[in-house]
Amino acid sequence: MTQLITMSQKELSKYEIIKNLISKTVNGSQAAKQLGLSVRQVKRLKREVINNGAIGLINKGRGREGNRKIKPEILEKVKEYLKEKYHDFGPKFAGEKLQENHQIKLDKETIRQIMITENLWIQRSRKTNKEYRSWRPRKDNYGEMQQFDGSYHNWFEGRNEKVIGLEQCLLAFIDDATGKITKAWFDYHEGIKPVFSFWKDYLMVNNKPIAIYLDKFSTYKINHKAAVDNQDLITQFQRAVKDLGINLIIAHSPQAKGRIERLFGTLQDRLVKELRLANISTIEEANQFLIEIFIPKFNQQFSVVPRKQEDLHRELTDGDRTNINKIFSIQETRIVNNDFSISFKTHWLQLDRNQPTLVLKKSRILVEERLDGSIHLSLRDKYLGFKELPERPKKIIDIKLPGLTRTKSSWNPPIDHPWRQSFIMKNEKESISV
Repeated sequence: MTQLITMSQKELSKYEIIKNLISKTVNGSQAAKQLGLSVRQVKRLKREVINNGAIGLINKGRGREGNRKIKPEILEKVKEYLKEKYHDFGPKFAGEKLQENHQIKLDKETIRQIMITENLWIQRSRKTNKEYRSWRPRKDNYGEMQQFDGSYHNWFEGRNEKVIGLEQCLLAFIDDATGKITKAWFDYHEGIKPVFSFWKDYLMVNNKPIAIYLDKFSTYKINHKAAVDNQDLITQFQRAVKDLGINLIIAHSPQAKGRIERLFGTLQDRLVKELRLANISTIEEANQFLIEIFIPKFNQQFSVVPRKQEDLHRELTDGDRTNINKIFSIQETRIVNNDFSISFKTHWLQLDRNQPTLVLKKSRILVEERLDGSIHLSLRDKYLGFKELPERPKKIIDIKLPGLTRTKSSWNPPIDHPWRQSFIMKNEKESISV
């Protein structure tokens, strides 16, 4: 009975060379060069063909089950978990969760093939964009530059009825040298107060970075409906950064600060699913989850070692710490009215009669609205006393008092004080002339 042998083209070519060797058309050295093998290997193949014929060249493992083949029961469990819990996960992230939560360790490519078979993953075509962008090397030191931005996204996937649509904003810092998330925090919008609160907390813990890199448009999202006061945000932000002596670098495109953009792309995939698995639906729970679980695990997995080990964050000066609430306040100027009152937003403020510095009508007063909601008035770096009126004065009265200052001092200069010299000399001249 004739045996049918299936051979590949490579095996057929190899068989022809070994036949020529057996028939002594070529010698062992020539056959070894033609096959790209050692002489010893060629001798072994010659022996196999003499003993077993052409079948001796066929791989002995052909047709056998592989030693690494996934057991059917494990494969069924993987398919079940992927469909029930990880249907919208990427292959790499799904593999991490299978190992973390179910103790099933499979490589990314195996999971990708399973997901393709189960119609859970669509193969993506290669990028066709031919635009060239040069890669910017990372900074050398931790704290040399922080990339900052905010991302509006449906982070809770509609699980929180109080947070509807895309009204949740994630503020985040990523260190350029290490790729670490140095701070991330959820808030309802990206207005002045959330950004200032974020920055104040960061500086009190980490001190001042040398520079901040942000996008002049997307960081503040002027055209976003939730960012109701962003027209003032850039001005206030630049003023606060200048007060702290931090270098502000404005990017002219999202691609320029690609690390923070890629971070948000990753977080919109991974963090959303992590919040879902933890059944988190509120901003307060999410912020606690970020601090205690997500950020440490993310940094351990994705951060890199900087080229230089020194931390370039600068310590806050005594002046920074003393004025930290002033720096991170919303500052505007107001004109003193004729009755020494000031209007600020919906507030009417009446200045006290006694002040630490001279206050005149039409003086320009600096108004600070701080993060705790309190209002402070200052002039020439001195804080003024005032009280809030219950309602707008019915009529602005032109008070005859020229200005507000301290009460009259009870101290009288001695007879030999320089202030009295001109007065004494004048009296002496008058007495002599008489």
